[in-house]
Amino acid sequence: MDSAKLEMFDDVGGYVEGEMTIPTSQNSTKIGEPDFNTLDEPIRETILRDVKAVGIKFAHVLFPKEKKTLLKEWDLWGPLFLCTFMAMSLQGSSSTDKSKTGDPQFAEVFVIVWVGSMIVTLNSKLLGGNISFLQSVCVLGYCLLPTTVALIICRIILFVEQSYILFFIRFAVSMVGFAWATYASTIFLGDSQKPGRKLLAVYPIGLFYFIISWLVISHTNT
Repeated sequence: MDSAKLEMFDDVGGYVEGEMTIPTSQNSTKIGEPDFNTLDEPIRETILRDVKAVGIKFAHVLFPKEKKTLLKEWDLWGPLFLCTFMAMSLQGSSSTDKSKTGDPQFAEVFVIVWVGSMIVTLNSKLLGGNISFLQSVCVLGYCLLPTTVALIICRIILFVEQSYILFFIRFAVSMVGFAWATYASTIFLGDSQKPGRKLLAVYPIGLFYFIISWLVISHTNT
């Protein structure tokens, strides 16, 4: 309990003095402040909370029904993980020349993913989209998950002696990943555009995921 001295004028011009008791609680927080302090919590809890948040966003991409989580609680941890995994999986796999493997192809994937997502986001903003720049990049990055799953399946198929049938299977898997990624990103970003401009916003998104899916097909040959 906190006490504060109170002074005021009475009706006849004199001072009236008194004390006012204000109840307080140790668990009370100021308005607008979070109910936890990340500076005081263990690092393990912080990491587990962030990993759980990333996992929830991945689940929303696989089953794109709830739209607000990726937009309201955006982050770039998931896109960074997916981009790094794809770059490491694709590097050096499309050429037998050792001078053309390693960092150039690793950088190629990074450039396509990050610069491509920035261009798509800029196009959305120029069309009058009501979504922030980082929110759009977050959604485009998280929606790489179906393409990443397609990449994993294609890499597994490559362990078997290749044939035309297996190539068409890899092609079909990559196209399913492309369609899933485009559909999920459209679900999350579609409402940010005016009805008459949705097609102009969706076309670059489809082109973005098609290029990445084509990398999955052409850069997974041994």
